[in-house]
Amino acid sequence: MPNKKNILRRTAQTDAIRIVPLHGHTPYQMVAPAPPTLTYRKGPLLNAVEVFTIFWGKGWTSKPLSEMIAKLHKFFDVVLTSQLIDQLSEYDTNAIKIRHGRRTGSVTITTNVPGASVTDTALQAFLKQQRAAGKVPKPTANTLYFIYLPPGVRVVMGGASSCQAFCGYHNSIGSGTFYAVMPYPGCSGCVGGLTPFDALTSTSSHELCEAITDPIPGQGWYDDTNGEIGDICAWETKKIGAYLVQLEWSNKAGRCV
Repeated sequence: MPNKKNILRRTAQTDAIRIVPLHGHTPYQMVAPAPPTLTYRKGPLLNAVEVFTIFWGKGWTSKPLSEMIAKLHKFFDVVLTSQLIDQLSEYDTNAIKIRHGRRTGSVTITTNVPGASVTDTALQAFLKQQRAAGKVPKPTANTLYFIYLPPGVRVVMGGASSCQAFCGYHNSIGSGTFYAVMPYPGCSGCVGGLTPFDALTSTSSHELCEAITDPIPGQGWYDDTNGEIGDICAWETKKIGAYLVQLEWSNKAGRCV
């Protein structure tokens, strides 16, 4: 197996850090002599995020995965109007004020993912196809598509793979379509000693907060050494109501909160 540090180094040299790293593996960029400081790079922010969930694969139509869909929807409905979003207000700009978001809908695509792995390029094409077919709404300035993959499907992005170097990521298509990719946590590095559902809510909250504050990776609130708001606090968690979420970096507090 390739060295995880080298995989992450190659990814970071090409693109801004935008992944959830494996539990217990800290990318070398996060080991910094100075405290992290996110600075605003003048790009867009999602001031009132509109989450649309996409579940790809026939497996999502049967228990226990079908039950997990309903639970994830309740998770988003709670978290999008919670203190997790409130704490992001410190990253307001003069022109953009971050406030509560909402879940706008969901679709389950029952065609199976072709093969045991799927690339980020293929996922972008899939999202465009579903949008053209009218199964997925056209994006607004605040739309964030969450694409959930079924068990047994590996995701490949930037020369790295899920369960080898990451557990999820967010990205953009051009400057106006924002999405997060959530492979099913089917390895110890992406479960992190949690239940699969808790692992998914933790990693989903990681990508949610990063996509709000840095929807085009590296062009919003970003730290050149440590990455995005969630990277600095990867796998540090807390509860909001019944749901496990990840802590996020606070410039104001100088720590993960």
